[in-house]
Amino acid sequence: MIKIQNDWQPIMEEAANTESYQSLKRFLIDEYEEHIVYPPKEDIWTAFEWTPYTDVKVVIIGQDPYHGPNQAHGLSFSVKESVKIPPSLRNIFKELENDLNYPPVNHGYLKKWAKQGVLMLNTVLTVRAHTPNSHKNKGWEEVTNHAIEALNDLDHAVVFLLWGRHAQQKKDLINTNKHFVIESSHPSPFSARHSFFGSKPFSKVNALLEADGQTPIDWKLDNI
Repeated sequence: MIKIQNDWQPIMEEAANTESYQSLKRFLIDEYEEHIVYPPKEDIWTAFEWTPYTDVKVVIIGQDPYHGPNQAHGLSFSVKESVKIPPSLRNIFKELENDLNYPPVNHGYLKKWAKQGVLMLNTVLTVRAHTPNSHKNKGWEEVTNHAIEALNDLDHAVVFLLWGRHAQQKKDLINTNKHFVIESSHPSPFSARHSFFGSKPFSKVNALLEADGQTPIDWKLDNI
C-alpha cells in the first residue's frame, strides 16, 4: 500500500486500489530484488511527501527518474547535493539566470522549491539502472495521471510547466479553465534551444500566482 504522511495519502490510495497498481507492485518487487533500481524504495514518494496536496501551486512534469548512481531521489530534475548537476538541470539554471538574474548554484538539490509548493513529478517514478524508460508502461502512468487529475479539484489555481512533448501529452488531464499551463521545449541539450531558452517560465509562474492572490515562489537557490 502507498504510504504518504500527508493529505496525498487518501488520494493515492484510490490509485492503489486498482488492478493496474497491483500489477505494478508485483513488477517492482521483482525489479528491486533482481536489479539495481532508482530511486531507493524509501524515496519513491518524496515529491508527494515534500509537497502536500493542498500546498501545490506549481507542477513540473518530468518523464522518469535519473538512471545513474545516486542521482534520483524522488523529484523530477533534482539531484542530491553531492551529485554532479545533469545537463537538463544546468539548462534550467541557465534559464533561471536569464529570467530572474539568479546565477547558477553549485548543486542541483531542489528541496527549497518543493517546500514552497512546487510538485516535481515524474510520470514514471522508478527506473532500472542505466536503462531509461525501462519502467514505462508498467502502471506508473495511471498512478501519476490520477495525481494530476486530482489537482483539478483544488480551490486555488495551479500552474503546470509542461516542458517537452512527453509532458505536454498530459495537458488533456488538466482543467485549463481553472488552472494555468506554460509550455515549451524540454530543457535537455537536444531541445532547449527550440523554445525553452528565453521562455521565462519562472517569472511567468510568479505573475500567474500573484494574479490569483497567491504568494510567488522564491526560485533563488543558495550555494552549499
